[in-house]
Amino acid sequence: QVQLVESGGGLVQAGGSLRLSCAASGRTFSGYTMAWFRQAPGKEREFVAAIRWSGGITYYADSIKGRFTISRDNAKNTVYLQMNSLKPEDTAVYYCAARVGLYRDSRLRYDYWGQGTQVTVSS
Repeated sequence: QVQLVESGGGLVQAGGSLRLSCAASGRTFSGYTMAWFRQAPGKEREFVAAIRWSGGITYYADSIKGRFTISRDNAKNTVYLQMNSLKPEDTAVYYCAARVGLYRDSRLRYDYWGQGTQVTVSS
């Protein structure tokens, strides 16, 4: 069974940085797309970034392009989200997700989810 465990969230001032981690287990992920989504209070869960485990091709939402970077460490089976120049509107619960196959930006296309980690950006 696939398990995804996020860590690295916290409270940071606007302009600061955080790095989220997603430790993946239970499967060989070579054919998977890994993604980060986020959900702010009262809003729908939205796509943030994704990476193909094989080849490392990346995809980003326009709202975070140039500020966030997604990466993976094959040896550690871990996906990262480096978040720089954080803004108060980045405040949300951030979720790691996985799906077999190519990139999709719809949360409905992802089969596995972590429990989420809270990111709060103060102004």
